Amino acid sequence: MYVGRDMSELDMMDKKEWKDSELAHFHQSFQQITPYLNEEGVTIHREIIKEIEARGGLKSDEASYERGTTPKVD
Repeated sequence: MYVGRDMSELDMMDKKEWKDSELAHFHQSFQQITPYLNEEGVTIHREIIKEIEARGGLKSDEASYERGTTPKVD
């Protein structure tokens, strides 16, 4: 569950100031409602995607063959 700033607050900020969790949450939300977005919504989603790409993508917290879900500290 997402716990963070809502879109009305984030919309007044530059996307560079958004946290990764905020970008991830709203990217997923916009993906789910893509067919219903108006021109402004599509523009915001594109800006979110550009910022995610500029940061080198989002880090996955899912387990994989290479790593588990818990970070190992040496």
